[in-house]
Amino acid sequence: MSRILVTGSADGLGRAAADALLAAGHDVVVHARNQERAAGLDPLVGRGARLVVGDFTERDAVRRVAAELDDSEPLDAVIHNAGVWSGRAVMPVNIVAPYLLTALLRGPRRLVYLSSGSHFGGRPSLDGVDWRGERAGSYSDSKLFVTALAAAVARLRPDVLSNAVDPGWVPTKMGGPGAPDDLEQGHRTQEWLASSDEPQALVSGGYWYHRERQQPHRAVHDEAFQDRLLDALAEETGTVL
Repeated sequence: MSRILVTGSADGLGRAAADALLAAGHDVVVHARNQERAAGLDPLVGRGARLVVGDFTERDAVRRVAAELDDSEPLDAVIHNAGVWSGRAVMPVNIVAPYLLTALLRGPRRLVYLSSGSHFGGRPSLDGVDWRGERAGSYSDSKLFVTALAAAVARLRPDVLSNAVDPGWVPTKMGGPGAPDDLEQGHRTQEWLASSDEPQALVSGGYWYHRERQQPHRAVHDEAFQDRLLDALAEETGTVL
């Protein structure tokens, strides 16, 4: 049994992953951005999940959630699932929050970051990026950044298994009802990487789609780009990875 945090687990892929991990006997920590959405997690909490609440558009809330988790039983894994498709929250939620949680949480030896096929359209440039969300951010850029973060963590923390997962374009609230990919397949890879002892899952630095390792955007494994990204996020947040 592993203790696993699933961020953004009030609905969609995060809810499905948390539900499946609970059913498999794991100790799951679920997350919602506010108390209203947290109420929808009552069925999972009733089955034994622990709940944390924090709006990841706010850095202080991310820090508070990290401190709360660091004061409790150590986590074995984190699935960085929380994400938004458009608007001012894109950079704060999709890259700044997972960066801060990675820097602040003690103990997890498995980290899974939700990427997207849209990351191939991202620009490997940090010029003019609005990390604070004062204007709408680029979803593609944010997913390129978080995929590069996963690769950087794999390089810099050899004792941690760090991977990125493209769940596909699935019919969630974000993906829309007409999305063509399989919702069930959309959450299985991250669960597998977070909890399985199969040799194929005990790897690091991968970019995955439906339990198959894929080649990401060429910038993802560019160490100079990774370092520039980490330096920019450290300067922006005042927190070094």
